[in-house]
Amino acid sequence: MPGVDHPARARELIDAAHAADPKRAADGRPAELVYAERMEAWVARLVADAPPILRLAARCQHLERWLVPRTTFPEGKPGYLAWRRSLYVKQAERAKALLLQAGVAEAEAAEVATWVSKTGLKTNPSTQALEDAACLVFLENEIEAFAAEHADYPADKFVDILRKTWRKMSPPAQQAALGLNLPPAIAALVRSALG
Repeated sequence: MPGVDHPARARELIDAAHAADPKRAADGRPAELVYAERMEAWVARLVADAPPILRLAARCQHLERWLVPRTTFPEGKPGYLAWRRSLYVKQAERAKALLLQAGVAEAEAAEVATWVSKTGLKTNPSTQALEDAACLVFLENEIEAFAAEHADYPADKFVDILRKTWRKMSPPAQQAALGLNLPPAIAALVRSALG
């Protein structure tokens, strides 16, 4: 995989887009920027010598997701899936545009768009690396708030969500997930999901 010609400029543009997120993390920074940092950190842990282009792609996982609220799509599973598919396309196109603006080669920008759009899950190692990182960020940083937000869900629904998350991950990512220090209630649900 060739190197990125302009990684610093690409990172600046991506992070400037994240900085516009009105939602804030606990530390007061834009939530999307914090998410991007977590994504990149996991990709760096999972992929030995992760190339700069893959690290940039990791930072694009939720690129300007806040511009398309979930409420803009119908309720229920079909609406949720349509929302997610629309985000994959939008985020991939936006990532490619920012990389091209930064002077990244067309071929590399197109690769990032492929990975961010979730094309080739389980068959494209870079797409899978992003999916693994997203699942690990969810488990490590988001699942507790998700559970609190959906306290009305029965335990079996959480177990089903965890099983689906687990199936999306590669074996190395699953191993990494087993090493997470999860809150006891969440850890119990994970054990149920894997049992």
